[in-house]
Amino acid sequence: MDFNRELIERAHKNSSLHKAEILNSDICGCFYCLKTSKPNEIVEWIDTDNPKSATALCPHCDIDSLIGSASGFPVDNEDFLKAMNKFWF
Repeated sequence: MDFNRELIERAHKNSSLHKAEILNSDICGCFYCLKTSKPNEIVEWIDTDNPKSATALCPHCDIDSLIGSASGFPVDNEDFLKAMNKFWF
């Protein structure tokens, strides 16, 4: 599958201020450490001024690079996470 720049930029918008989306996801993928986790594994949130739209930190690496499956992006696809990592890091 081709993960073009447009898709990668759209997906990135789902990596912050996403608490409701994360909590409604089955799985989350981190495009920094490339690991997946369940929403209930997330213990740290930032941008908590508005608790409904806080940003999750990855429970494996503590970086704010998580995207939830409720976003519609293939967050459990390692090639997708690698493409995101290459573009943003």
